[in-house]
Parts: sequence; C-alpha cells; structure tokens
Amino acid sequence: MSRVPSAVVKFRHRLRRAPRVPTLRTRRPACAPLALAPRPRHPLVRALGLVTVVVLGAWLGLLVVGNVRVPVGPMDTTMTLRPSLTGGTKINVSPLGALQLDSHTAPVRLDVNVDQLDPARSQALVDHPERFSGLQDEVAHDITRGTADLAVRSGVAVVTGATALGLAVYRRPRRALASGGLALALLAASGGTAYATWNPDSVLEPKFSGLLSSAPSLVGNARSIVTEFDVYQQELARLVTNVTKLYDATSTLPAYQPDPTTIRVLHVSDIHLNPASWTIIASLVEQYRVDVIVDSGDTMDHGTAAENGFLDPIEGLGAPYVWVRGNHDSLVTQRYLERMKNVHVLDDGRATTIAGLRFAGIGDPQFTPDRSQASGAEQSQELAGARLASALRDQRAAGTPVDVAVAHEPSAAREVDGTVPLVLAGHIHREKTEVMKYGTRLRIEGSTGGSGLRAVEGKYPDPIEASILYFDRDTRRLQAWDSIELGGLGRTTAEVSRHLPKENQPGATTSPNPSPTPSPATPSTNSP
Repeated sequence: MSRVPSAVVKFRHRLRRAPRVPTLRTRRPACAPLALAPRPRHPLVRALGLVTVVVLGAWLGLLVVGNVRVPVGPMDTTMTLRPSLTGGTKINVSPLGALQLDSHTAPVRLDVNVDQLDPARSQALVDHPERFSGLQDEVAHDITRGTADLAVRSGVAVVTGATALGLAVYRRPRRALASGGLALALLAASGGTAYATWNPDSVLEPKFSGLLSSAPSLVGNARSIVTEFDVYQQELARLVTNVTKLYDATSTLPAYQPDPTTIRVLHVSDIHLNPASWTIIASLVEQYRVDVIVDSGDTMDHGTAAENGFLDPIEGLGAPYVWVRGNHDSLVTQRYLERMKNVHVLDDGRATTIAGLRFAGIGDPQFTPDRSQASGAEQSQELAGARLASALRDQRAAGTPVDVAVAHEPSAAREVDGTVPLVLAGHIHREKTEVMKYGTRLRIEGSTGGSGLRAVEGKYPDPIEASILYFDRDTRRLQAWDSIELGGLGRTTAEVSRHLPKENQPGATTSPNPSPTPSPATPSTNSP
C-alpha cells in the first residue's frame, strides 16, 4: 500500500477546517403567509360593492326618517319618497284605494298618504263650494312647501343611512363619507330627472285602484279641458275636494253628480254567457249614471235558443242597450233581443239616435260558435265593413251624420275609417285604442265577461273589462274615457284609468275631423 504524500494530507486537512459556503437551495415559502395575504379586488367589484352600500343605506334612511307630515287643504297627509323603477306619484286614500299619477319619470316615487281630515275645514269646504277657487292656491302652496321639506329631510336621511352603513361595512371614515356623498349625489340626480320630466297634466289622467263603488266620486267627471287656466292647480284642488267629500262626517260615499253637459256611454263586449257581467254592468250604470250601454257582440257562446234566457236581465239594467251581433251570436239571438223594449239592435248600417248620440252598426257576417275560422272570413269582414261605411256616407249626405259606429270584429271596423269620428269593436278580448289613417278613432273593448265561463278553466281567470266613454252633449265628440278592469271574476276591487284624446289635452286648439277618404283595410288576426 503506497503512502500518501504528506503535502496532499495537509491540503485535505485544510479543506476540512475551512468554513463552508452555504449552498443556494430553492425552498417553497411557508403557506401561512400566502393564506393571510389579501388578494387585490377588481375595480368593478369594488365599485359594485360601493354602489350596493350606497343604495341600500339610502333606502334604509328613507324608510326610517324620510317622511314629513304636511297639511294639504283640509287634509293631513304624510309625504314619503320611495325607490321606484318608473317614478310617478301614488296617493293612498285608505280604505277606499289609491290614485296613481304619471307625474314624472325617475328612480324615486312620491307617496302621499291621506291620514285624516280637519272636521271643521272639510265640512266648511263641502258646505260652501264657493271656497273652491281659493282652494287652488292653498293646495298648490301646501304641496310646494311639503315637497321642499321632504327634499331636505330626504337628503339628510339618505346621507345618514349611507354613511352609517358604509362605516359598518368598511370601518373606514373616508369610505363612509364617500358613501354619504354618493347617496346625496344620487338623490340630487333623481330630483333633477323628476324635475326635467315633470308632467303637470298627469292629474287629468289618474289611475284608480280600490273599491269600485268609490271610483266615480274620486276620479270625478271628464269634461272639456280649457287651456286658459292652470290645469294642475285646478284639477289637484278638485281632487282634494273629492277626497274631502269621501271622508265626510257621515262616513258614506256621496251621490255621484255627473256633469249635465256630458253624455256617458258604457262600452261592453264579449260577455260570453258570464252571468256575473250583468251585476257588474248594472253597478256601473248606477255609479256612473250611464246614459247608453253599447254591446259590440259575442254576448252568447253558442247562439242557441236555449241560451236566450241569459239575456233577460238586460231589461233591468237601467239604460238603453245598443247591440250588434258577434260571431258567437246567431240570428235567433238577434230576433230575441229585437223583441225587448229597451234594446236597439244595429245591423245593415241602420242608424238610430239615443240620448243625443246617433249610432249605426252591422252584425258579424260569420257565425262560428265552435271558434273555427271559415274560409274567406277576412274577405267577408271587409265586405261587411264596406257596407257599413257606405251607409255612413249616405247618412252624412242626408244631413244626419253618425257619431258612433259599431262592429264586432276590428277588421270590419277598420273599413269605416274616414266616415265617422268613432267606431267601437270587440272580439279580440284585449282593450286597445288607435287613431286610424284618415282620422277615425278605433276603440276595441276587452272581454266584459272575462272571456266567459271558460275563463275559470285556467289558473288565472281573464280580467273583466269595460269602458265609460264621455261625450260632449253639444259637439257629440269624445272627451275622455275611463278604462275599467276587474281582476278575474271579482267585483269588489277595480282599476280605473282616465284617458284623454290628444285633441282634448291642454294646449290643443282644434279637434281633427275624419277625412272623407276611406282607407284600405288593414289585415287583423281573428280571435275567439
């Protein structure tokens, strides 16, 4: 065994005693620090969270302190701002119902709750109608002062609510103050939008929901709109007067006093053997003091002689009954109605004058009780409409122009465009109004029978629909109409919407007359 040189041994010994240089090793960092490190949030997520805090805090603030007590005329009211997708104003007249006005478009709605009346002031207003003129300025002043107080209180409420919620969520004063500032900016933007879209004429076209019996007294009469006075103050004061009367000391509804210069026509259609319709019609005739009832057909379902007894309540409805045949009504049905004293059957363009209005109509040329569509149905409807239009032109040439034409199907009614101011129809079970090309207004009524007894077959019965049409007694032109909708087969609650023709709205100067040129027929889809 050879010996290792001493020089090599000494060198190895030195290497062992020399300090070691640490080697570089890649180690994974500990998991604990990574788990505790917050991940940065996306800016959109942070912004969405801030908006949620602002909106929720502002809403909570309005719920807690965002209302004011305001006397409006003889009434004590509570005004509140509420978040809304459509805006508008809602006047709650508990327990009678509520009035909705399309007063503005903004993400906030003004709720006005009628709390109570001052007995002395309300009785003085009812007993002395001459105070009505001074009530206009009083109501306008009270509304202005109340909305100003509500704006201040709502501003404080939304800032406080958003700031408090921001502090609870973020635990940082700067973030909390930012939430309050954004809430105030949101309220200011909503107020600016409401001001820019403010529609004072909305008080002329209210929507009432509640007890059907109180609708005429609360909504009031439709009448010609005079543009020389302040419409908003006048009509708002009249609304306050109506509410005051409803809250009279006797706690009973006052007798409805219709405007003597107005002719009121009840338009019904498509009863389809629903016996509840007669009770509803009789109630509307009494409450609105209806002068004439117009039925645009489909009173029956199969048109058999066995169904004729269903028509007997017509004699006791309390108003003349104008009727045209629908596609579910037979000639047997028509002859049965012709024998009733107060029924006026319109067919073949024959005209008759009732309650100051001249009516003419034509029966449906189709008889399809099985709800089928016969071949050539559309052409037969157009032919019937053309016959009616010819009769209307003859009446005009003879110096006895017709005020209202009646047909069952809209496709027939469209043929009279330009020959009459107004034509009434039904058939499609949906309410619709349009002004046709040559100036004739087409008013299609929904189903006053809720699509008939077959409506109960579905989970949600169709609504019962009817309309009150208001005509000026001198000009015999349509002033306004109330669309009435009752939920399903019920009779207790209703929604009543007031509508004004454009030519009768504030600012209009003339009422357009239909052009004598007939328009071509517009195809329509046949429905039950």
